[in-house]
Amino acid sequence: MSWWVYLEDHSQKPWCSFGGDGPDACPEPCYPNVEVDSFQDGGTQVIGGSNVAELNITYNYGKFYYQFLDGEIGLKWLMGKSGKEALSRLILAVDQLGAVRDKDYWAATAGNAGAALALLAQWAKAYPEAIFRVS
Repeated sequence: MSWWVYLEDHSQKPWCSFGGDGPDACPEPCYPNVEVDSFQDGGTQVIGGSNVAELNITYNYGKFYYQFLDGEIGLKWLMGKSGKEALSRLILAVDQLGAVRDKDYWAATAGNAGAALALLAQWAKAYPEAIFRVS
């Protein structure tokens, strides 16, 4: 199991892949993700990299996110926060966890958890007005 973390551009028109405008319309608007520098990271990777701000993070790192982000909701603390609002806390968590990856992505290590947050912090810094969504 895992989380998907997205950084969305709420200045763009929302879109919906089902339902249209009628009674079956989307329950909430879907915004486009921002475009970021190409990366290849996370539990699900696009071969050759991706420039879409979406990152799959294994639940294996959860204990670190409960400890260093929010004791009640962990990584979901990011939900609805702008890059600007989240940046300082992400940087602090990375400083405490480190960002040196283990050769095993799935290992529940502080460095693996911190490396994922370091990428999110990089996005938050580059797109301070964009909004995080976690599912």
